Amino acid sequence: MPDFKLLPKPETRTERPKLYKVILLNDDYTPRDFVIAVLKAVFRMTEGEALGVMLTAHRKGACVVAVYTQEVAETKARQATDMGASAGFPLAFTTEKES
Repeated sequence: MPDFKLLPKPETRTERPKLYKVILLNDDYTPRDFVIAVLKAVFRMTEGEALGVMLTAHRKGACVVAVYTQEVAETKARQATDMGASAGFPLAFTTEKES
């Protein structure tokens, strides 16, 4: 009778989903209060957090708002950008793959 060796089962690892940053782009037309309201509504930030993000974007030209999976990041960026567009402002959010 031949000798059979049982090989160990290969470990299956679930890969973590890739993460994406939601980035607020600064513009010179959207009122600060409106940006803060959008950040609070879409990203559930406190007044203080939203103010900090808005000011950073204002000073540096852009600011990372939050990090999510790709689908969530794209949805939130679209929601926030659409809120600005529906109010007639050029408010823009974008997404970028986290390195």
